[in-house]
Amino acid sequence: MSTISIHSSPRYVKIAVDIAHRIYNEEFKEGCKLRGRSTLAGEYNVSPETIRKSVNLLQNMNLVEIREKSGVYVISKENAKQFIDKFTATDTLKELLSNIKKLRAEKRDTERKIEESIELLLQHYTYFRNADSTSHYEESVGPNSHLIGKTIIEVQFWQNTNATIIAIIRNNETILSPGPFFQFEEGDVVCFVSSEENISKVKYYINTHS
Repeated sequence: MSTISIHSSPRYVKIAVDIAHRIYNEEFKEGCKLRGRSTLAGEYNVSPETIRKSVNLLQNMNLVEIREKSGVYVISKENAKQFIDKFTATDTLKELLSNIKKLRAEKRDTERKIEESIELLLQHYTYFRNADSTSHYEESVGPNSHLIGKTIIEVQFWQNTNATIIAIIRNNETILSPGPFFQFEEGDVVCFVSSEENISKVKYYINTHS
């Protein structure tokens, strides 16, 4: 028997599952005649055609038997249980897959935040390590700099320069401790701390052409 998710199923399938529950709970007993299609259509507030489809599905799953000129009879409570279980198992798997996707997305978001925090930690560590022995230096972002339009974390500034940005001066406004998503613009003045022998490397990196 094939498996179908009840939540995404047509109305007649949902009705068939509900009737299967009623068979399993012995509201409709084995060997007894099922209620007429018109009666069931009224109970479920659907057309007789919808009930006909539901009954045909139940017959295909060996829960009921359609006897010509006699009616529909319940033939198996056990098959009703198997029919119900298949829908329940399918829905459980869909829910588990949905939860896995959600957890993976949360994991990726957490890992991203960890990387950002590590980046900030390294920048602050370098700053405090050099604060007592090294003054800060400045370099303007030129018109052809590869930094323009990119963020601090995108260019991996600390990894590529071993220098820590402590501020950005833009249009005479000083932005202290810009975060990892701060985006460089032409004319920005990058204020950084670095060892003296590393200064030329940092300035070269800032104005390397894109």
